[in-house]
Amino acid sequence: MKIAFTASTTPVAQTARAALIGRYGDAPLEEADVIVALGGDGFMLQTLHFTEKLPAAVYGMNRGTIGFLMNEYNESNLIDRLQSAEVAALNPLSMDAVDASGKTHKALAINEVSLLRASAQAAKLRITVDGRLRMEELVCDGALVATPAGSTAYNYSAHGPVLPIGSDVLALTAVAAFRPRRWRGALLPKTATVRFDVSEPEKRPVMAEADSRSFKNIVSVVIRSDPAVTHRILFDPGHGLEERLISEQFN
Repeated sequence: MKIAFTASTTPVAQTARAALIGRYGDAPLEEADVIVALGGDGFMLQTLHFTEKLPAAVYGMNRGTIGFLMNEYNESNLIDRLQSAEVAALNPLSMDAVDASGKTHKALAINEVSLLRASAQAAKLRITVDGRLRMEELVCDGALVATPAGSTAYNYSAHGPVLPIGSDVLALTAVAAFRPRRWRGALLPKTATVRFDVSEPEKRPVMAEADSRSFKNIVSVVIRSDPAVTHRILFDPGHGLEERLISEQFN
């Protein structure tokens, strides 16, 4: 089995990478059967985006903090763990964000696409789903669309629902909604196309983020699931993404 090791820039991750390469070697990314990512969830997302056009699945080992998308770090029996690992296949969200100059910014998001106020003024958003206006005005700190894989990240912090990994559902969640008061958002089919239009963008500037990639002075955003792209993440048996999503709700 050809393994490529990649690691975040932290000393603990770099030390782990050196130790693992010493035991198992290090294949070029383009030739690897499996890519092992060493770091935290943020680095795992970076690795998935960077390797999305490569055929190898990604197996993460936690050398960061939370590590929701990572497996426990252990230098022993890595080949056996990789051979017995469970696969979670994820489709990212595609984002088309138009800024005040008319430029369109495209990005993919494995966790969520979010719109956030960029000043002291609350954002005012208009929400359209599949071409039908659903909310004329949402006054809030922001709003997001999350995948099941990302539903325990920012979405969960904003009091959005945790979604089962096989549910084919997206979560549309408000961040600190002021009007409608305490609006909790909506559950949408995975096939839905969501559009946000920003009202008063000069007075109430808004930024858009796709997995922490930020774009300023946004006036509209279109979000949809992208079935043409599939990320494959490997987990140790009994500790897969579905189990983690269920367990998170009881913590």
